[in-house]
Amino acid sequence: MSERATGEENVDVVWSGDWVAERLGVALEGDGDLRELLGLALRRNPKRAHLLVSNVLGKHVPQRPSVVYAAGYGLGERVRELLGEQEARRAVVLGYAETATGLGHAVADGLRDAPYLHSTRRPVAGVAPAGGFEEAHSHATSHLLLPEDPELLAGGAEASTLVLVDDEFSTGNTVLNTIRALHELHPRDRYVIVALVDMRSPADRDRLTAFAAEIGARVDLVTRSTGTVTLPDGVLERGQALVAAQEAVQAGEAGEAGEASASAPPSVPAPAPVTRVDLAWPAGVPDGGRHGFTPAHRAELEAALPGMAERIAGALGGGARQGRVLVLGFEELMYAPLRLGTALEEALGADAEVRYSTTTRSPVLAVDDPGYAIRTRLVFPAHDTPADGPGDRYAYNVAGAGFDAVVAVVDSTADTSELHAPEGLLARLAAHTGQVLLAIVPSYTPPPVPYSQESAVLPEPLRGPDFSSYAPEDVGWLLQDLSDTELEAPTEEREEAIQSGGAHYAESLPVEYQPSAEYQALFSAALETSAARIARAVGTVTETVLAERGPRPVLVSLARAGTPVGVLMRRWAQHRHGLDLPHYAISIVRGRGIDAAALRWLAAHHDPADAVFVDGWTGKGAITRELAAAIEEFEASGGPAGFDPEIAVLADPGGCVRTYGTREDFLIPSACLNSTVSGLISRTVLRADLVGPNDFHGGKFYRELAGSDVSVRFLDTIAARFDEVAGQVEDEAKELLAADRAPTWEGWAAVERISEEYGIHDVNLVKPGVGETTRVLLRRVPWKILAKRGAGADLTHIRLLAEQRGVPVEEVDGLPYSCVGLIHPRYTRGATGADGKAVKGA
Repeated sequence: MSERATGEENVDVVWSGDWVAERLGVALEGDGDLRELLGLALRRNPKRAHLLVSNVLGKHVPQRPSVVYAAGYGLGERVRELLGEQEARRAVVLGYAETATGLGHAVADGLRDAPYLHSTRRPVAGVAPAGGFEEAHSHATSHLLLPEDPELLAGGAEASTLVLVDDEFSTGNTVLNTIRALHELHPRDRYVIVALVDMRSPADRDRLTAFAAEIGARVDLVTRSTGTVTLPDGVLERGQALVAAQEAVQAGEAGEAGEASASAPPSVPAPAPVTRVDLAWPAGVPDGGRHGFTPAHRAELEAALPGMAERIAGALGGGARQGRVLVLGFEELMYAPLRLGTALEEALGADAEVRYSTTTRSPVLAVDDPGYAIRTRLVFPAHDTPADGPGDRYAYNVAGAGFDAVVAVVDSTADTSELHAPEGLLARLAAHTGQVLLAIVPSYTPPPVPYSQESAVLPEPLRGPDFSSYAPEDVGWLLQDLSDTELEAPTEEREEAIQSGGAHYAESLPVEYQPSAEYQALFSAALETSAARIARAVGTVTETVLAERGPRPVLVSLARAGTPVGVLMRRWAQHRHGLDLPHYAISIVRGRGIDAAALRWLAAHHDPADAVFVDGWTGKGAITRELAAAIEEFEASGGPAGFDPEIAVLADPGGCVRTYGTREDFLIPSACLNSTVSGLISRTVLRADLVGPNDFHGGKFYRELAGSDVSVRFLDTIAARFDEVAGQVEDEAKELLAADRAPTWEGWAAVERISEEYGIHDVNLVKPGVGETTRVLLRRVPWKILAKRGAGADLTHIRLLAEQRGVPVEEVDGLPYSCVGLIHPRYTRGATGADGKAVKGA
């Protein structure tokens, strides 16, 4: 960087929004210090291309900690003056993740006696959400509210004022969505909105006035500065094109380094050493406001800050103590490192120049130009095992800024192997500074609340024909009906959001794939030729379950792929043994676990020991592992014990379970289609604003697709072959019951090998087996298909789908599966052609 990237040092030289303004015609106008507060940058976001970059927030631009803290504290003092001392003492402050968690906490400090809570995108085991809401324009939308004290947000006749804090008030949508959701649960008479800048249009200002009248409450607004952003027509498309062009140039310059060209490491003899600092964080003080932060916590932290700062100062080398020191926080963990930074400023005095910023999920373009707010970026993998899966994270304006030392502050949840990996955050920092200190703040988790059946009243299962095209006795869906909610998003948009770490796949639905007439004919032919083979597998797995888990197991299929198999197993038991087995479908979400409300319902109506989880097939065993971990977590949080996490599957080509019908990898026609072979039900949905702590996960019933539905035909065709295969099933079941069926995990080993061999480095993007490969071609953005050399008719539909989407099929030797689907690694929409098909060889 040619100049240091702090707001104070740049404002008198050139405005850090000039680069964007000149190229896109974006205009920023407002009161006196607006341009000192804000610069402009660009990001890859389908909803908003530009980013207002604050110079006093401590997120993207390193700034003096005292300046950042004073910005929030001063706003809090103004709110205190507005409310009066007595009402200020009763107020509750709510900040927004991730950018405003520290700002909101500083505002609460300015009110002096107000408790603080911030929203979070990190689910915490054993802590039930008290609510949630959506942030429409963000790259990562779902917010959870996880207060330890459930009464913190309570309203009523004597309800306290709720103070909502965000870094900017642009359209007002996020704040109004929050107030509306909380007001329905806990109405109150007064709200105060606090932001560093108010950038609303006149229409948005009128909307706030009308909203306050609508809910019958007073809504005040306290901001530091006011202005407007003028966006010319077509700015979104032009911004996206500009980002794509810049990224292409930087990718060519950076090669495989994984960083923007502007963040190339300076010439240093060797990476800086990493030293741990024992903070002696005060016991019982939360790391932030994720679960609430009380005035008593504030007093304890204030007393401990000088001592913790002295520990950091003592660990700094002599040069660093008189040089530039960056205190770098971590995503939502903004307040703790901010306060450590303010204390370190005092400890080091005028001898050192202390700055503060934090890492972030948000992908922003970096351009090394004085007129651009994000000069450099460091890219590294997420290191806190996020619920929505792995993804890239970023630190901006750190590389090339001339820091003599960096103090990385993370919570203990994030002190993982990924943090210390060769490509991890610490290694990235070490290439750009002389010294790296690592300070760990203990992650605070409230003690679990003992489970009480009386605490939740759960609805009865949904059944056909009102929900699904299955007969009501076939399956009871432990889901809530979201059929009237708009949840679908284009495949390419979903893929980019998922891979960027900005969204979880269960927060939206893919647009239901409508197969062509040619593909429907292929499904019909495959069903006829494989019906007997599937019937044998159904009979074998059902007989195994009855022998080992009988006499009357409760079938619990994992929606939605497991549901047709569960119905067929129920039909086999009824046809061959006269058993009327209960059958339910529940939701499990990779990275977020199983539907705890559904498990509680099952425990209230059946013996948990009788529950047998059912799925269609295994690939690499991800759901097998997910279910085991989810059951353990469910019991640890006080849920009823006794559920056996073992899964019974129709086919186990990955060698991941011990209860299966076959381990052959062949075409199961139900994998070919989506809802039209699964009772017209969508895959399941888990989103904070739709699913509360006592709600079932969601799903949609696509009634409008009834004309294409083959769900019952699929069941009837296979059930018609039961008698034909009964003798073979009897022999195969006896053989299996006497055999060693221990999982080999052969498939998992193959997936890891393929991930590395093809340079993907993410097993979640490798989908093994005919069923999973089919789903890649139907739902995701495929890169290429690996086909076992010599595989025959089982792959006819795979080749057809691949041809339709322009995806290459590569024949390979030594594959334990018939085929493997590879999702496009590091997908962006630049990796597809204009028609949305994958670019061959991309």
